[in-house]
Amino acid sequence: MLYAGSDDGVYRIAGVPGPDETTAERVLEAEDVYRVERYDPLEGLFATAESGLYYSPAGDDWLRLPVPEEQVYAVTVDPAGERVYAGTRPARVFVADWDGPPGADRWTELDGFRALRDRADWGIPRHDDLAQVRSLRTHPGAPDRLVAGVEVGGVHLSDDRGASWVDRSIEGFDAPHTDDIHHIALPDPGTLVASTGSGLYRSEDAGRTWTRLDTGHRQRYFREASVHDGAVYAGAAPASSSSWEEDRDHALLVSRERGGEGLQQVDTPTPEEVPLGWCVVEGDPVTATHRGTLLRRDDGEWERAGSVPTPGAVRGRYMPLCWVES
Repeated sequence: MLYAGSDDGVYRIAGVPGPDETTAERVLEAEDVYRVERYDPLEGLFATAESGLYYSPAGDDWLRLPVPEEQVYAVTVDPAGERVYAGTRPARVFVADWDGPPGADRWTELDGFRALRDRADWGIPRHDDLAQVRSLRTHPGAPDRLVAGVEVGGVHLSDDRGASWVDRSIEGFDAPHTDDIHHIALPDPGTLVASTGSGLYRSEDAGRTWTRLDTGHRQRYFREASVHDGAVYAGAAPASSSSWEEDRDHALLVSRERGGEGLQQVDTPTPEEVPLGWCVVEGDPVTATHRGTLLRRDDGEWERAGSVPTPGAVRGRYMPLCWVES
């Protein structure tokens, strides 16, 4: 079953994949859903939104988890399934032991991350000089590693479950917004793919050095990328979401080879729409665009695969996807 976040909540999409028309049922009412995630160690789904962090054991009934900050942008679970981490606006990271949904008294702030934030110049005026933790990642190959992407504030990494942190920000490129981190993919413990306001970047040494992947393309604004079977898939726009309806020169970019080198633009049925969220459905990459169109790669071609409602005034700024095997 496919779950999709949209402007007004989480939808369950039936009929993907399959020959029939898709149907969308809203299973959670929430404002501006940023992430919908599931993690192998735990049963159920997590969703982050403007209105908080939510958990559902089976995707039907949802419980709001009382994180100390209301706006929760990112969530992850440690590989053992013992701890859940939440990233918020203002940029803070909280952790709770998991033996079921934690109450308000069980969340504690990672002081090491707060110390990092307090000595950094994060945020920009148009974000009210505040930053938010937009992405949190763990990997079973490095069970104590936690990676955080901050908008606006760069990439940061901990190898002791969040007690201490090092700056692994993207530097050395002729690009103005490499610290504007929207999403981080962590396909293996040392490989990071960072989607930013000024390009798409990959590191193979846990963020010590970075390579730019989108060289040669006009579209430089990335919200999310997916790594599947070694290939990188990403949607890109010329600028941020406020311009997407005026400047429709958007792109779906796919690497020609494993590792993400040589991104090329591919044809889609909706070239005027920005591919945003990603998941893999029965071995095929699937993306959702800012207008709610679902696209699936089948035998090398991109085809329409259904739709997700996008009722917001600025449509589909975030369209996270999560596939759950039946």
